Amino acid sequence: MMEKFLDDMQKLPEVCQRSVLGQAVARINPKARRVQEYAADITLDPSTAHPRLSISANLKQVHCGEQHQLVLDNPGRFDRVVCVLAHQGFSSGRHYWEVEVGEKTDWDLGVASYSVNRKGKIIVNPAHGYWFLSLRDQTDYAFRTEPSTNLTVDPRPSRIGIFVDYDMGLVSFYNVDARVIIYTFKDTFSDTIHPFFSPCTNKSGRNEAPLIICPVAMSE
Repeated sequence: MMEKFLDDMQKLPEVCQRSVLGQAVARINPKARRVQEYAADITLDPSTAHPRLSISANLKQVHCGEQHQLVLDNPGRFDRVVCVLAHQGFSSGRHYWEVEVGEKTDWDLGVASYSVNRKGKIIVNPAHGYWFLSLRDQTDYAFRTEPSTNLTVDPRPSRIGIFVDYDMGLVSFYNVDARVIIYTFKDTFSDTIHPFFSPCTNKSGRNEAPLIICPVAMSE
């Protein structure tokens, strides 16, 4: 099965069932392809964005500013954590998207249940409806379990691919340029899940760049 995976990225979900269950995965795919066939057109939902976040006109970029904007405090808006959900929600099937992280020092990327608490302090782990990969202080990668699962990521990615198989309960992250799987987590989804983004604040002075949802290019 692993040999088939190396030949065809479409086999990713089946391989992940065997190799994950909370284990970090890092395997090179010489013919990384086919997972892109599940590419979804993801756009950000400004009505969920924390007031410090600015969303681009095309709904593909999110940037964290220094000041709160005057926005309606609707029930779906995060009011403490600087994050935003996508318009698109998934309750079945396989889906894939890519996000440019560039040289950012801090970010969070993954998925969250539609029903998560969005007000005040939130607990970010799978038991509370959050499945995401984090970078902190430029080098500290982790998947947000409780406690966090620290990861060794090499080479450093500038673009992250996120693959979800809702029916199999899989969330996978990989380094797009290096064609290396970073981590896969297996769970059971019982709610609609939405792509989740946090550009984090610019407290380091080097993290002001936006997160950018990128077009998915088919590999040759």
